[in-house]
Amino acid sequence: MLPHEERPSLFSDLDSHRRPIEVQRALAEIRAGRPVLVTGTEEDRLIASAELADRSLMRDLRTVSPLVCLAMAPPRLSRLNITSDVAMRMRVGDDLSLIATLIAAPYPAASPDLEPATGAEIAALDLMRFALLLPAVVSVLVSADQRARLAGLLTVSVDAIAAFRMESAESMSIVSRAKVPLVEAAEAEFVVFRGGDAQRDQVAILIGNPDPSQPVDVRLHSACLTGDLFGSLRCDCGDQLRRAVGEMAERGGVLLYLDQEGRGTGIATKMRAYGLQDDGFDTVEADALLGYGVDERRYDVAARMLKQLGYRKVALMTNNPDKVAALRHAGLEIVSRTAIFGAVTDQNRRYLNAKANKAGHYLAELALGGD
Repeated sequence: MLPHEERPSLFSDLDSHRRPIEVQRALAEIRAGRPVLVTGTEEDRLIASAELADRSLMRDLRTVSPLVCLAMAPPRLSRLNITSDVAMRMRVGDDLSLIATLIAAPYPAASPDLEPATGAEIAALDLMRFALLLPAVVSVLVSADQRARLAGLLTVSVDAIAAFRMESAESMSIVSRAKVPLVEAAEAEFVVFRGGDAQRDQVAILIGNPDPSQPVDVRLHSACLTGDLFGSLRCDCGDQLRRAVGEMAERGGVLLYLDQEGRGTGIATKMRAYGLQDDGFDTVEADALLGYGVDERRYDVAARMLKQLGYRKVALMTNNPDKVAALRHAGLEIVSRTAIFGAVTDQNRRYLNAKANKAGHYLAELALGGD
């Protein structure tokens, strides 16, 4: 058996330790296109992914209530010419074409009559983000006398959803490690962690022999299938990855390779966003059109990994101020920040401009010029 940190018993402090499990099971149901019952607010609601809605699902929802609502996140609402800091909802019946238009069409013609989403619907939007689905939900109200007939459905509380990221990050533990010599760094060790959102595997790559008692070079690198593996010219990710490893080979360091494709939106949404960029939107505009913020990534898991490896003083290699702030907030000491750039291409210039001008990345040294 591989060594694990001691895990709390499911039968001690039962409610708090089972909450992440409750959400993980809900995520599996949601990604399979099935509804779950969200409880713990002023009203219980049966919710499902709007992205995955089909005739069968809508029929099931309407057997509970004919008043099917669609709730959407603020970034998507702005595409409907609605300025709101909170999620909003509208009644949609069983009109799948209308739902598809409202949640993802580049130029939706609808001017919906909206009202603020309920607490259950707002929590359900977070479930969609955790599940790497578009942040839009269809829902119906569940009355007290209907609860018995829905007893077989999976139930998740808003408290469990709210606590999920923090509690799941605390579950990270090392499951395996091995030496893996790299082209840019012959002395490298891969350390695999498991836990966090959906119990994904995350990888720390120790390059050289970084001393935990001294500040260590650290790069938080979010996985980019297209750039890291296939050399896409639409981003600078692959260049940054290899440059970081090469620089660490000279003095040692830690590279965290995080499963956060598409700035935390997932590969499917990333491809949707690429399609929208081909139609003229920049990377931030495309994500907002699909309902996402400027950057959906979180770095609590990264901080937990560094702490488990014994590193508390960090010389961070990044252009992203959010990474600096997140690690500092998690209690790590950021002793310095150094820029790390990739090649500028005709295909990624607009992408880099959007990161600099709309996401606040430190890219002034690149002298990107116009779009």
